[in-house]
Amino acid sequence: MRIKVQVIVDGIETASSVTEEITCIERKEMSSETLGLTLEESKTILSELQKTMVSLQINEYVSQHHECPICGIRRPLKDSSEKIIFRTIFGKLEVSNPRYYTCKCQHLKRSTFSPVAGYLTERTSPELLYLQTKWASLMSYGMTVDLLEDILPLKTNVTAILDNTHKIAKRLESELGEEKYAYIEGCPRDWGNLPLPDKRITVGIDGGYLHGREKDNRKAGSFEVIVGKSMQEGEESKRFGFVHGDEKAKRRLYEVLKEQGFQLNQDITFLSDGGDTVRDLQTYLSPQAEHVLDWFHVTMRITVLRQMAKGFSAIKNFQDLDKTLERIKWYLWHGNVFRALQLLEEVESDIEDYQYENESSKPNKKLNKLCKTVSEFKGYISSNRNFIPNYQDRYFYGESISSAFVESTVNEVISKRMKKKQQMRWTKKGAHLLLQVRIKTLNGDLRNTFQRWYPEMKRAS
Repeated sequence: MRIKVQVIVDGIETASSVTEEITCIERKEMSSETLGLTLEESKTILSELQKTMVSLQINEYVSQHHECPICGIRRPLKDSSEKIIFRTIFGKLEVSNPRYYTCKCQHLKRSTFSPVAGYLTERTSPELLYLQTKWASLMSYGMTVDLLEDILPLKTNVTAILDNTHKIAKRLESELGEEKYAYIEGCPRDWGNLPLPDKRITVGIDGGYLHGREKDNRKAGSFEVIVGKSMQEGEESKRFGFVHGDEKAKRRLYEVLKEQGFQLNQDITFLSDGGDTVRDLQTYLSPQAEHVLDWFHVTMRITVLRQMAKGFSAIKNFQDLDKTLERIKWYLWHGNVFRALQLLEEVESDIEDYQYENESSKPNKKLNKLCKTVSEFKGYISSNRNFIPNYQDRYFYGESISSAFVESTVNEVISKRMKKKQQMRWTKKGAHLLLQVRIKTLNGDLRNTFQRWYPEMKRAS
């Protein structure tokens, strides 16, 4: 059995149609391997169909622009042999690119132009850019190459995928507005006249670390990446992220809130680990915002202290240290920061007194480490004292006290793509650009963004 695949073209200017053969498929005995189209056959059909279709479209476009739109006279042909490369999801194509002289009726200095090159300002189709960007944001560049070459009739490489992903990320960056110190505008009277928001927004912010490198040298080190999630009951959550030091960090968070219908009379809760970076990020965004130090990070630090204290339980001076730390946790849980800081000062003082009394003996490195950890925790609580509420009351009334949900976001946004399976070292710029397209993909916004840029790009059903 022979099956011919043909294209029938109904000409616009000609009365009759034109038939072109794409390929011919032969089948002998039927088996599970030969039933229907094979992957290679489908690739061949799509590739040949693409070539035919693009050639016909280009020829039609060139014929429409051969004549001068002013006087109607056909423009003189300068060169018909020139070709340009256009990359599509069904293969790399050589497209005819004839060059014409400008018409004399325009009274301009004689020059040449190419209608095709002027029309195809980008040499990669939007759908190919979309697929490359989407899959590169979800898996390594090498795996993206393998995936696309397995299912589509095209050849690509890691460098092309990387360049196109960065190209899309830079276009996203160019659309981001200017950074502001504060986003609270207008008069409180005007805020009160706004319609009441339906639901509270809860924003959790946390950070993770990536292995860094400088230029071409795989230099040891790491840098921080800030990620977060904005949640509203009954609505899709939105993620955001950036490399520490980003100049438009607050603008990114503000744009995410705007997508969720944020307005200046909106009740919003910010949960964070209390670090300087995130503390600055969430300020001056909303007059109705409340800022809460994440209970998860507080109790995690106390747990570390209690584990360290177990090593000194045999020393008389520190037999009650674990109980004291438990009391500190209890005071913080009830929002009594003053009493918690008093106890931390007492613990720090006891350790220092013991060290002074035993100054002549061999230095105790573990005790020095415990003293340093207690001091750091005291500073942490002191600098975040304005963000420590009565956690028990909030928990009782079903209000958020922990950003544990952001831990999964850190894993989803950073670790899965950039740390666990792909043991890479990153430049800050490369990591930041990849983060922007990955977040768009995870938020389900990448396709909509491409459709906004390319209105004729149809929505996948």
